[in-house]
Amino acid sequence: MKLLHAPTSPFVRKVMVVAHETGLADRIEIVFNAASPLQRDPALTSLNPLGKIPALLLDDGTVLYDSAVICEYLADLAGDTAIFPTGPARWPALTLQALGDGLLDAAVGLRYENVMRPEALRWPDWTRAQMAKISGALDAIEQSVHTGPIGHTVHHIGLISLGCALGYLDFRYADLQWREGRPATAEWFAGFDARPAMAATRPRERTA
Repeated sequence: MKLLHAPTSPFVRKVMVVAHETGLADRIEIVFNAASPLQRDPALTSLNPLGKIPALLLDDGTVLYDSAVICEYLADLAGDTAIFPTGPARWPALTLQALGDGLLDAAVGLRYENVMRPEALRWPDWTRAQMAKISGALDAIEQSVHTGPIGHTVHHIGLISLGCALGYLDFRYADLQWREGRPATAEWFAGFDARPAMAATRPRERTA
């Protein structure tokens, strides 16, 4: 298997966390791709017409995308039934995955706005709207820790998604100080972030 990969992508990180959790990381060949929303790379678009990473090229030529699909494929390949639970437990896990992915959509989009769009063309109202999504998601995570879906539940894709989202905020939005006023989330994340799979996939800028 080949994974089109960038070390700063939180969605790539989510896939790699699942790969480590399932024991499949050593079976995945990492292929760096500097995906950009402004410049389409034929090496990427030939596999994913959306021009987005991650994309997973299987040995038979099949291509899977996006991160949610790839994560479920890896869990199924490994015979892991905890990361994507079945029955009633499945829906809370998938809902938390959607919460984490939605937080990341807003955070990554805002990152593009601040880094790639010329300053004179930036729209403050749009920026505030994305920050409101991020804050709303963080408050929902804090509430979920208190009410049970996160606190002491089995390890699953929802928690992986939230962990990668919070890790991305630490990486790209250190000034946000998201832990303030959210002590339960901060405590949960401190423990979750210490997992070997999280430690092995910490985001970093590519140096070569």
